[in-house]
Amino acid sequence: MTAHPSSPTPDFPAAFLFGSATSAYQIEGGAAEGGRTPSVWDTFAHTPGKVLGGDHGDVAVDHYGRWREDVDLMAGLGLDAYRFSVSWSRVQPGGRGPANQRGLDFYRALVDGLLERGITPWLTLYHWDLPQELEDAGGWPERATAERFAAYAELVAGALGDRVEHWTTLNEPWCSAFLGYASGVHAPGRTDGAAALRAAHHLNLAHGLGVQALRAALPPRAGIGVSLNPAVPRARSASAADADARRRIMALANGVFEGPMLHGAYPEDLLTDTAHLVDWASLVHDGDLTAAHQRLDALGVNYYSPLLVSSPADAGTRAPDDLERRDGHGESEHSPWPGAERVAFHQPPGLPTTQMGWAVDPSGLREVLRRLSREVPGLPLYVTENGMAADDKIAPDGTVDDPERVAYLHGHLDAVRQAMAEGADVRGYFLWSLLDNFEWSYGYSKRFGAVYVDFDTLERTPKSSAHWYAELARTRTLPPR
Repeated sequence: MTAHPSSPTPDFPAAFLFGSATSAYQIEGGAAEGGRTPSVWDTFAHTPGKVLGGDHGDVAVDHYGRWREDVDLMAGLGLDAYRFSVSWSRVQPGGRGPANQRGLDFYRALVDGLLERGITPWLTLYHWDLPQELEDAGGWPERATAERFAAYAELVAGALGDRVEHWTTLNEPWCSAFLGYASGVHAPGRTDGAAALRAAHHLNLAHGLGVQALRAALPPRAGIGVSLNPAVPRARSASAADADARRRIMALANGVFEGPMLHGAYPEDLLTDTAHLVDWASLVHDGDLTAAHQRLDALGVNYYSPLLVSSPADAGTRAPDDLERRDGHGESEHSPWPGAERVAFHQPPGLPTTQMGWAVDPSGLREVLRRLSREVPGLPLYVTENGMAADDKIAPDGTVDDPERVAYLHGHLDAVRQAMAEGADVRGYFLWSLLDNFEWSYGYSKRFGAVYVDFDTLERTPKSSAHWYAELARTRTLPPR
């Protein structure tokens, strides 16, 4: 039962972090300012037909120029922490060579502004914006990119390690690998399942080498983690065929990263399912899995909606790219599921949906938190992304009322509370997202923010969900529904 405001014990302890999250390309803008060079997302967004309406992130919501205003917004909402990503192209143009001090100065100032207001900075090194020069050299399917990432991690740690105590290597590497290199709905827009699997391995290696570089450069008090987007696939029926469909997606959505990073090995069924695409024995060098399996201080969990899967109805059925839609991306004739192309996906029946068409089901968040707490006991968990897109409108009086988002957040935070009561060591929640922003292939057509942004004037207006979240952060107690 959810506690009421008068209850003596709050739903969330005082140490629990209430924060919000963003990513560099989605909010910063300043694409050619301060020495920044193009990333794969600059190139992709400027390629006709790749992003809805021809939108791009050249200006985005101008966080680069308005970060002080945005930090003031966070402070006004009483946030404990802010999760942001660093633009690799801004601090190390081209992805190699010396640091760009003007780029680092932007993040130094941002972090100092956060600390001055008592907001904990939570830094992510990579949120999908590979420097274009590294993609030109082969991108994530090439081993050298993992080595370049480790050098980048060392560079950022050297510049900000005296200010930032919470570090994340990668955000949702599944999207980087399989949406970027298999289905092509993400930058760099390639459609090669074998390349996607090679990219996945090198992202695992990059994570491990990055953790090693951070450990060497950061003070002992620093905490290091990774943010994954574990799928919650459910079989449509009790049939053996549907159970096998679920198994395939568990391996390809979860095991491909959780295996090496958390357990030091790829699942055997994943290797078998994809053996026709890649020669794993030559791809995985001696020592790679040991390198990928580093001690972590935190595991980030990004969750939006579960999956409902089955075997295909007939031999001609191609699996819809349902996880793409769930994670906010477009559709493609190319599958993001190499080795599981013929698994069929379905809309879960009887559930409300967001503007993205994603089913609203908080039980999936509770389920994944409980699973991970069993599989990696002793590793603190943080919900590093959770939120919804809604058709938000600004009213004549200048307010933005978004009751659907309030209900969504209430349900999912209650799921977090339940998981904690059942033993899951969850220590924080980061709402996605602080601001309406550039929503990848959907451009500016979808709004995930707790703060409304007028994309013409860039004026910020906290929505009713932002005020609701601020009250929760203050009281630590979920109000009655």
